[in-house]
Amino acid sequence: MQNDELHVAAVQTALHWENPEANRRHFSAIFREIATDEENPRPDLIVLPEMFSTGFSMAPERHAEMPGGPTTQWMQEQAALHNAVITGSIIVKEDNHYYNRLLWVLPNGSVEHYSKRHLFRMGGEDKHYTAGQQKLITQIKGFKVCPLVCYDLRFPVWSRNRFAKDAQDNLAADYDLLIYVANWPEARSFQWKALLRARAIENQAYLIGVNRIGHDGKDIPHNGCSALLNFKGEDLVYTAYGVPSVLRASFSLSNLEQFRSNFPAGMDADAFELK
Repeated sequence: MQNDELHVAAVQTALHWENPEANRRHFSAIFREIATDEENPRPDLIVLPEMFSTGFSMAPERHAEMPGGPTTQWMQEQAALHNAVITGSIIVKEDNHYYNRLLWVLPNGSVEHYSKRHLFRMGGEDKHYTAGQQKLITQIKGFKVCPLVCYDLRFPVWSRNRFAKDAQDNLAADYDLLIYVANWPEARSFQWKALLRARAIENQAYLIGVNRIGHDGKDIPHNGCSALLNFKGEDLVYTAYGVPSVLRASFSLSNLEQFRSNFPAGMDADAFELK
């Protein structure tokens, strides 16, 4: 085992529709199973789906939590208990706006967040939620991480990794790991799988794509197809349709840096200004 490895666990599961308490109990049980898994290293990072406490609800006025609310507190408790960063998105109300907000919760209780920028208008998300404007780049065990949410996957400019030489003439990137948490319907699973692979390849980064399974409260089916990909877009772990599972893998930072050094395609990317 390399000492520069990041051990990850991604949870693909069905969700209890608009029932945060039931979902928190459900994930607590899954975390206990992860903790007793002796075949894999203890995860440094546990990734949950989009709106994991409610499902993809368009009723934020009934289900939104204030910052630091019950689900955030539960994530803090679980992160401390399992000594792992826990991330996933929930519905948050702040300054009279509703957000589909990804929380990045550390074992010490500190919380960072990213509010989903691209709202899924075909599902009415843009009518109920406010779009975020600021990307989050955070760190864990030397890896720089960019966590995004579901529909963001379709917009490569927002997720574009930027590369430059640092003061020591080493190749440096904005991030090393790209994460998408999702409630991506079965009807568009081909696009989900293709776009995940494309984002990993074009950004030369590890990628975690976590999707739910089962029917939601609108009877829309989801088949998961969650995946852990390497920086070439190759599967490290992939799940079959509709199967509840915990995907486990270890990412090597030195392997990633060696690949980028040998094939520095990012240095030839077009410059642009995001507006």
